[in-house]
Amino acid sequence: MANTLLMPKATAVWLVDNTALSFEQIAQFCGLHPLEVKAIADGESAQGIKGMDPIMTGQLTRDEIARGEKDPNHRLKLSDPKVRVPESKRKGPRYTPLSKRQDRPNAILWLVRNHPELKDAQIARLVGTTKSTIEQIRERRHWNSANLQPMDPVTLGLTSQIDLDMEVNRASRGREQAQPVAGDTLLPAALTERLTPAPEKPKDEEQELDPNAVFAKLSALKSKDKKEDEE
Repeated sequence: MANTLLMPKATAVWLVDNTALSFEQIAQFCGLHPLEVKAIADGESAQGIKGMDPIMTGQLTRDEIARGEKDPNHRLKLSDPKVRVPESKRKGPRYTPLSKRQDRPNAILWLVRNHPELKDAQIARLVGTTKSTIEQIRERRHWNSANLQPMDPVTLGLTSQIDLDMEVNRASRGREQAQPVAGDTLLPAALTERLTPAPEKPKDEEQELDPNAVFAKLSALKSKDKKEDEE
């Protein structure tokens, strides 16, 4: 991995303000033009940029700066980094080994049948194919359609299960969920309370007792018993 300077312009601002290095030396070290470094020194460029100390970041030593200040022809050397960060791989079409390319149409057919929610671009990322090939397989216009058999791309080694799950979840995001069929789930409690009729209260509890009516009824019973005794 090539060793590169972090934040060149901010480093140039610090070197201009804190060292006696020439514009050419700073320009060479930071990858800038000498006139741009002169503009930084004159305050015409890099206004508002906070200088970054390359000594603190471990990209330059004090001894290296001292050697450059003593010798105007000395070219500053970038220190070896203590921690090496791997270069990020450039994104591009997924490479498919020659031995597995013949299985790619079978994998596309499997994805089309089992995951219709996937877009052509997602299928192309998963197995490394083109949209035209996907369209031909989906519409049964592929030259080998009669012999294609749907096969799981994970089993074939064309993609990983993690990548497949990620694309399926991404495609399913925002899609309307299927409504449950009547009878499959319980109704909400609030709805069942509205549908269930309230139990009827006994009539005796609804009507308040009238004392006069009770005494009148007892008096009628007593008079009836008295008449039966006299007879």
